[in-house]
Amino acid sequence: MLKCMLDQMIDLDRTFQALADKSRRCMVERLTLGPASVSELAEPLAMSLAAVLQHVQVLEACGVVKTKKVGRTRMCQIEPAAMTATEQWITDRRRAWEARLDRLGDLLHDVATTEEKP
Repeated sequence: MLKCMLDQMIDLDRTFQALADKSRRCMVERLTLGPASVSELAEPLAMSLAAVLQHVQVLEACGVVKTKKVGRTRMCQIEPAAMTATEQWITDRRRAWEARLDRLGDLLHDVATTEEKP
């Protein structure tokens, strides 16, 4: 079980590292609209096709993007499972913090109510 948790954390680390780059986030955003070629991903970016391909390879290595060769064109598409795991991790953290903040709010309310009584 510990190994599974460590593997999941490594995948999350790779995903967050990949998404830390603005250009890669732009590519992922474009791919949420549907599959695109590397050339199509490169259009709005001020970088060479080779640089775009390197970014795609980073996204592919962490599992966020899948690619396949169609003729002479490399097509890319989003891999929902990788994004789902990342979203779940964020959701779990948010729930934990919301619960803590709710408890703090209750405590502060109790203290304020106690101080108001003569």
